[in-house]
Amino acid sequence: MSRVALDLIGWAATAMFAASYFVKDAALLRRVQAAAAVVWIGYGVAIGSAPLIGSNVLVAGLALYSSRRQARVR
Repeated sequence: MSRVALDLIGWAATAMFAASYFVKDAALLRRVQAAAAVVWIGYGVAIGSAPLIGSNVLVAGLALYSSRRQARVR
């Protein structure tokens, strides 16, 4: 994969995570953050970075868990 393509994946993940700060609904916020973490996982796989993959697996899992937990409370 070209360096430009890798950079685009990284910037897309950054943009998704940054955009999550504008989401008002807490459950949707968590899903957007989880989606951004999944893109970061893909980026981590592409560049071979275990810490990046591991941290974002944790973030995505926690974001989805808290989103589902909050949805059940409503």
